[in-house]
Amino acid sequence: MTDVVMPQMGESIVEGTLTKWLKKPGDRVERDEPLFEISTDKVDTEIPSPAAGTLSAVLVEEGATVAINTVVARIDEAGGAAAAPATAAAAVQPPAPPPAPPATPAPAAAPEPAPAAESESLGPLSPLVRKMAREHNIDLARVKGTGAGGRITKSDLEAYLASAAPAPAAPAPPPAAPAPVAAPAPPPAAPAMPPLPPAGQAKTRIEPLSTMRIKIAEHMVLSKRTSPHVTTVHRVDMTKVARMRERYKAQFQANYGFSLTYLPFITRASAVALRHFPLVNSSLDGNNIIYHNEINIGIAVALENGLIVPVVRGADERNVLGLQRSIVDLAGRARSRQLKPEEVTGGTFSITNFGSYGSLMGTPVINQPQVAILGVGTVDKTPVVIDDAIAIRSICHISLSFDHRLIDGALADQFMTKLKQVLENWSEEVL
Repeated sequence: MTDVVMPQMGESIVEGTLTKWLKKPGDRVERDEPLFEISTDKVDTEIPSPAAGTLSAVLVEEGATVAINTVVARIDEAGGAAAAPATAAAAVQPPAPPPAPPATPAPAAAPEPAPAAESESLGPLSPLVRKMAREHNIDLARVKGTGAGGRITKSDLEAYLASAAPAPAAPAPPPAAPAPVAAPAPPPAAPAMPPLPPAGQAKTRIEPLSTMRIKIAEHMVLSKRTSPHVTTVHRVDMTKVARMRERYKAQFQANYGFSLTYLPFITRASAVALRHFPLVNSSLDGNNIIYHNEINIGIAVALENGLIVPVVRGADERNVLGLQRSIVDLAGRARSRQLKPEEVTGGTFSITNFGSYGSLMGTPVINQPQVAILGVGTVDKTPVVIDDAIAIRSICHISLSFDHRLIDGALADQFMTKLKQVLENWSEEVL
C-alpha cells in the first residue's frame, strides 16, 4: 500500500488546496500518471501518481486545504479494483465509532456529541477549518460553504471573517471620546471606507479571487511583513552582450528551436556574483544564517492568472546555452502545468524579467525564504556619454531588492557592481 501525500510546492508553502481528483476510487493508475490537481502559492498543477496500482481510498475531498505531507489517498499496488470498495468502506467506517466511546465517560464526553451533530449537518470539515473556527469563535452554521457539495473551506472562513470585520468598527466611536485616543481611530476606518455600490446602481462586475491569486496575495503580504525591503538600481551597458546575442540568435533558432534572449546572460552573471558574495545566496532562520552551497536560481514565469517561479538548479555550472535551454523548458512546462514539485522548490535566489513587457525598472518583492531578488528591465538603445562623446549603447536598468535584516546597501551594491562588470565586459562564448 502506497500513501499519496500533499507535496510541498515551494519553500514557504505549508499547505495546499486539492482542487480536483482526476481518478476515482477503484480506478487503475500508472506511475507518474496525473492523479489530482492542487493549488498552492503561485502553483496550480497536476500531481502524478507515486506508484502503479489501484486507487483504493480517497481521504481528502475536492476543495479541501490540508497541510503538506498530509496523506490524501492510498494506492494498492497489489490489489485490484475489488479491493477499492472495501478500502473505501473502511475509510468511511471510522467516523461511526467516535460517538460510541463518548458514551462511556459521561463527564468528559458530554461536549463531543454536539460537534458531531454539527459536522453531520454541515458536511465533512477539514482539520484546518475546525481549527480556524475554534480560534476565531466562528459559528459554522452562519458560514456559507462554496466547496464541493456546499462544503465549508478555508476561503469561506476567511471571507466570513473579512465580512464580519467592519462590524466591530462601529463600537469604536464611543472610546473615541477621549481626545488623545480619538486620533488613532480614523486610520482603521480607512480600509472599510470604499463601500461597494448596490448591483443595480453601478456598472460593476464582482467575482471571487482565484485560489492561486489568494495564495500569491498571502505570500506577498508575508514577504513584506517578514523582510524590510530595500532596492538598489544600476544602469548596465549591455552592448557587448547585445552584439553576442545578435551574432548567435539565428544559429540558436536553427540548431535548437528556440531563440537566444538576454535572460541567460543575466542569469550567468548573477551566478558569478553570487559565488563572490555568498550572503546574497543565503537565508535567515531566526538569528542563524543558512549559507547555501548550491546556486539554484528561480526564474519568474508569467501565467494566464498568476505567476510561478521554477528553479534552475546548479545555475553556476551551466553556460549560456544550458541556461537558455533550461529556462525555455521550465517556462514551457510551467504554462502547460507540467512542472514537478521538486522544480519549484529549493531556490536560493530569484530573477524576474519585467523588461520583456517593456518595463524600464521595478522593485520586486523577495521570494521567501530567500534574501534577495533581481529585477531586469528592458534593453533599450540609449544615447550615453563616453569619453566626452555621445554614443548609442544598449542600456538596461537592473534592480536588486534585498532583505535589510541581513544585507546592507554596501554589500548589495558590491554584488551589483560585480554583476555589471561581467555583463559589460562579456567575453564568454555562448556555444
